[in-house]
Amino acid sequence: MKKLFLILAAGFMAAEAMAQQPVRPIFYSVSFPNAAHHEAEIVMFVPQAPDGRFNVRMSRSSAGRYATHEFGKNVYNVKATDGKGKELPIKQIEGDVYEIGSHPETVKITYTLFANHTDGTYAGIDPSHAHLNMPAAFMWIPGQEKRPIQFQFNDLDKYNWKVATQLKHENANVYSAPDMQYMMDSPTELSDYKINSWDVKNTDGKTEKINLTIHADDSQAVVDNFATMVQKMVLEEKAVFGELPAYDYGEYTFLDDIHPTVSGDGMEHRNSTCIVQPADKLAGNEVALLGTFSHEYFHSWNVKRIRPKSLEPFNFEHANMSSELWFAEGFTQYYGELLLVRSGFQKIDQYTGTIAGLVNAVLNKPASKLYTAAQMSRYSVFADAGVSIDPNNNNNVFTSYYVYGGAIALALDLRLRSDFNLTLDDYMRTVWLNRGKVMKPYTIPDLQADLAQVTKNPKFAADFFGKYINGLDKNDYEGLLAKAGLVLRKMEAGKAWAGPLSIAQNRGRSGVARTAGTVGLPLQASTVQGTPVYKAGLDAGDIILKADGKDVTDAKSFTDIVATKIIGDKLVVNYKDRTGEHETTIILEENPTLEVVTNEKAGKELTKEQETFRNNWLSSKVK
Repeated sequence: MKKLFLILAAGFMAAEAMAQQPVRPIFYSVSFPNAAHHEAEIVMFVPQAPDGRFNVRMSRSSAGRYATHEFGKNVYNVKATDGKGKELPIKQIEGDVYEIGSHPETVKITYTLFANHTDGTYAGIDPSHAHLNMPAAFMWIPGQEKRPIQFQFNDLDKYNWKVATQLKHENANVYSAPDMQYMMDSPTELSDYKINSWDVKNTDGKTEKINLTIHADDSQAVVDNFATMVQKMVLEEKAVFGELPAYDYGEYTFLDDIHPTVSGDGMEHRNSTCIVQPADKLAGNEVALLGTFSHEYFHSWNVKRIRPKSLEPFNFEHANMSSELWFAEGFTQYYGELLLVRSGFQKIDQYTGTIAGLVNAVLNKPASKLYTAAQMSRYSVFADAGVSIDPNNNNNVFTSYYVYGGAIALALDLRLRSDFNLTLDDYMRTVWLNRGKVMKPYTIPDLQADLAQVTKNPKFAADFFGKYINGLDKNDYEGLLAKAGLVLRKMEAGKAWAGPLSIAQNRGRSGVARTAGTVGLPLQASTVQGTPVYKAGLDAGDIILKADGKDVTDAKSFTDIVATKIIGDKLVVNYKDRTGEHETTIILEENPTLEVVTNEKAGKELTKEQETFRNNWLSSKVK
């Protein structure tokens, strides 16, 4: 008994000593010996490896994205060794999951990453840069998410690259993250980018540093000029919330990549944003490109700190589903455009087109009449850059939560101004203080409670959320816009219309591929429910041959025929499908598409009251 007790005591003391050892970081060494062929060689050092068998895997989702992706397909040559280079047993048990067998305390995992898609979700490598979205590039160990992480980026001198990232700079080319969640939220750009940095004094008296890094074929002078525009936008956004967030390590970094070969995207992160823009260069495109900056920077409050509970914790094994994206993305969409006006980069006559897009989305999209904003938010698991081969029916079953929520934000802003002498800014500040600043994730009832608080009217808040968030009612946009001296009207009043045709399939393959010698107009996507062409029974896969007895060769030839008709005319259409040739009749209607114009353009008087309302809404809030 005594001997057994001594053995147990010795074992306990040894275990206690190991428990007291500091947790060593997982360490990644990243090299680029084959950048010309879009490859990186990654070594993952795992000291204090988990006991027994453990898994290492690639992600299937990415911070800021809401759909599932298969990053594991671009990882190969996966091996495991001990600290001395002896191979260890490793088994691929799923497409993106590998099991490490018997092993010592330190394990080294090596693999090759192929990366040739520069956007906010994936990774891109060539001799000009290494654009690394972390979930698309780095393996991780389930169960070890709380461990600190370090990166060493090699070959920087070889390619004349610098490092731009929200990761903490430790020394030389070594950077760190406190845990896996932060690491995955830290896109990193290695390139010969140009940078402009400035300080912003926050409301609490502390200074936050803003870094603008741009990898593009532009001079430093062009980047510096653009930085003055971004600075103005940053201050306008600060005015909405009354303060900047307290950025980790005191810095926020814009990572911008501009080149015709990249894929347009913007992806928000906690202390940075990854912006990818397919343009020849920045010069001459500054205002057009600034909209992405405005939207993504607003996310440093709304989404990254004002955080839906449904996204916490973020699951990198599959996409989180959220009912709150109408607020997280939609309200951000509204402000992203509004703040360009307040900053002076967009005029009212340009902004009316943006407003019209929001209003048409909720009043004229079939899905907006069938599904609530919360329901459309949940569809994000398929829609948010989700990749599919088979065509979908999104023309009829999906309204983007960006524009759906943006239209709700527009209506709420105008209602708060007209009914309560408040603004949407007041509401956003309340949500910020109650949720974001204290990092308390929210639900839809929380947002309703915040609206009740700011209006001091729980009945209004319950009514608004019941009708427009959880219900299918629509706001009176015509009446609300009139308060700002804006007219909502039919864009083509009195003109005959058959409905939209040959709409390109979103992120998928067309329903019908045109081949050499094809005669007629192939319909490439679902026709829109409720339109004349839909009622006539035409849909994807059909080929329109004639209309009103005249040959149809493309979309223009069809619309030219429709333009000769009046509302109520019956248009005989000959078409074919796989069962043969057929005839149908389209009864032409008035185009329901709406436009927004100023009273001045509509030939109406702009009253002093309307002018004051408009100015209070759209003028700068920077003091």
